[in-house]
Amino acid sequence: MTVAQADWIRVLEDRVSHSQTLEHIGRVAQVTGLLIESNGPQAKLGDVCEIVSEEFGLTVFAEVVGFREHRVLLMPLGDMDGIHPGCEVRLRRQRNAIPTGNALLGRVLDGMGQPIDDLGVLDAPRDGQLRRHPPNPLRRRRIGEPFRTGVRALDLFCPVGRGQRLGIFAGSGVGKSTLLGMLARGGEADVNVIALVGERGRELREFIEKDLGPEGMARSVVVVATSDQTAPVRLRAAYTATAIAESFRDAGASVLFLLDSVTRFAMAQREIGLAVGEPPTSRGYTPSVFSILPRILERTGMGESGS
Repeated sequence: MTVAQADWIRVLEDRVSHSQTLEHIGRVAQVTGLLIESNGPQAKLGDVCEIVSEEFGLTVFAEVVGFREHRVLLMPLGDMDGIHPGCEVRLRRQRNAIPTGNALLGRVLDGMGQPIDDLGVLDAPRDGQLRRHPPNPLRRRRIGEPFRTGVRALDLFCPVGRGQRLGIFAGSGVGKSTLLGMLARGGEADVNVIALVGERGRELREFIEKDLGPEGMARSVVVVATSDQTAPVRLRAAYTATAIAESFRDAGASVLFLLDSVTRFAMAQREIGLAVGEPPTSRGYTPSVFSILPRILERTGMGESGS
């Protein structure tokens, strides 16, 4: 290949990379409750789409939760007031990229990975995967070191190992959040990743300022989806926090991952399952609940380099 040919190829590549490509745009066909049906675009489960109404200046993001008779089923990730038949539906897969890195420490994020703490723009690469497969079980390191929780009663009567999963079961108002704050402040972890799923809005600031405190917050990342937000946002908060915890673990850090609560995570998936037509089973939970719980829980624990 001559120099002239190489230069010409570079020019062609530059023009192709900057050329406008065709975009498959769908249209809203029907809205029932929180379920939006659209004709297109070509998408897969978990993709994020942008619903646009130029007439009303409306933009709403929604997640693909299913398919029915060649239609795409979506649930909104925010307020859906103003959506009407004929709105454009555009695919926005990049919305599934999750921020990672040390810039997240001390920050409070929403379920979409955007900061809500008024501390400025989040300067972090968005290279985390919202949904990924659990680590190969044969490559996980074995649990062999104790994890000091900083709570003497737990360390004495219920010792925990690094990489172990531990459930905290109790009724409301008996101190679960207080205990989580104690674990985040006193635990021997490099990083705390805390997911608050379906939490009451009035309790968020109290947890951060009182239970967690400046000491715990300095090495923590908090991901929040309050109870008033839609079910897909509540689910994504847990997935976002899990992806952030995985990124620190894969970098060799010791991570304390706290999910409050698994019950509200399951309730969010039940809400989605019932909306798309899944049959209710035990206690009204849909079959998909029992499949996503092990998938997200198995992503935590020991890895090849961290825990």
